[in-house]
Amino acid sequence: MNTALPIEEINVWTTPLYVTKMPDHEFLKEALLTAVYEQKALQSTEIESQIAPTAKHALHESTLDFLELVDANIMEAKRVLEELILEVASAVNRDFWPEGAEIDAHIIESWYHVTQKGGYHDAHSHPNCSWCGIYYLEPGDASDAQHGGLNRFYDPRVNAEHYADLGTAYLGGQGVWDFTPTEGQIVIFPSYLKHSALPYFGDKDRVVLAFNAILDAY
Repeated sequence: MNTALPIEEINVWTTPLYVTKMPDHEFLKEALLTAVYEQKALQSTEIESQIAPTAKHALHESTLDFLELVDANIMEAKRVLEELILEVASAVNRDFWPEGAEIDAHIIESWYHVTQKGGYHDAHSHPNCSWCGIYYLEPGDASDAQHGGLNRFYDPRVNAEHYADLGTAYLGGQGVWDFTPTEGQIVIFPSYLKHSALPYFGDKDRVVLAFNAILDAY
């Protein structure tokens, strides 16, 4: 006779990441790249944002208002990205939002990275926002993992690796998740999640648009 008590599984403190593709990427790509390189040509320093310049190497970063440029294609990209953020945030939060609330997503910071051979961005997170994203406008040679340029996300459970044996194998071993960029893809993730861009060794520029967003109710 089986006298075992039932065991209930409860999953808590999960970290959701979402991957999708810019629906109009083929239409927007060239115009967005043109705008990126026009702004890059105007930069007076490699890290125009002046934020954590020592954490970045062999890359150009704009000021944090790229998606605010008055350009129809940039405005369309921003609109689509805000819709995607709202869709993601709604899926996670709908059971916690006030009934009948009208919610909008707003991108409050946005910038590009143009990364050359040997370029990288050390591990960091993004304060003062709830959701973040990376849009792979032109991954260059990073689409082949042998050339590096992967985005690495770090396990937020800081004590998860205090002890390792067969009982902790499900934790993933290294406490990281590597994402190989492909053209047109978008990764959306919560702002507390630490991440980095690993050293890139391709010959073509690796170009991404990154953004931070908040949500408002009215």
